[in-house]
Amino acid sequence: MSKIKPYKNSALGKKEQVTKMFDTISGDYDGLNRVISFGIDIKWRKKVVKLVKEKQPETILDIATGTGDLAINLAETNASKIVGLDISSGMLDIGKEKIKKKGLEQKIEMVLGDSENMPFKDNTFDAITVAFGVRNFETLENGLKDILRVLKPNGIFVILETSVPAKTPYKQGYNFYTKNILPLIGRLFSKDRSAYKYLSESASVFPYGEALNNILREIGFINVEDFPQTFGVATIYTASKH
Repeated sequence: MSKIKPYKNSALGKKEQVTKMFDTISGDYDGLNRVISFGIDIKWRKKVVKLVKEKQPETILDIATGTGDLAINLAETNASKIVGLDISSGMLDIGKEKIKKKGLEQKIEMVLGDSENMPFKDNTFDAITVAFGVRNFETLENGLKDILRVLKPNGIFVILETSVPAKTPYKQGYNFYTKNILPLIGRLFSKDRSAYKYLSESASVFPYGEALNNILREIGFINVEDFPQTFGVATIYTASKH
């Protein structure tokens, strides 16, 4: 597993660096996401919501919830309780404001916490989601093990994460965009110039497709499937628990 850090010259561990990075860029995050993905990330999240909604969950956990985009979208599932968990208080503060504006405070709770050591009992949630967050786990396997722990038997786990297109010319176009354009957008529009360089680098080395499927199976998940999106620049993964 690659040990790419947001700030290579920092003495802090990855977890502390990621927290600091997202606190810093929290105010720019939503707008930059729309620009960077050309708004396609909205379509991907809708697909995640559809997959979760089919299972009619009562309780949902959205890990690495950030500013709460997916947690807010998940309100469409009619779940009675949605919890958004994130390690960045800056991101959560913005998410709480968005939830308040939409009048969803009774349904969505935002919780500050570590995805690798979550403050929830075993078998708590009917559905768990992570959108663009698993690659920021300090230790991927530890985070996935804790997700398996708090997921109810027969519950659904859905990951939305960046991946690398396999076919020409999409692969070459993706590589050029992530190495050259994405960091440039980050430098132009974000307070933290290193942040989007890290995000593009971490995406390029993170396991995807069958590699991530196999890790999920090794952890103990069952019914693991992957669904590439938009020529493979992102992938939706689904899994369950015995």
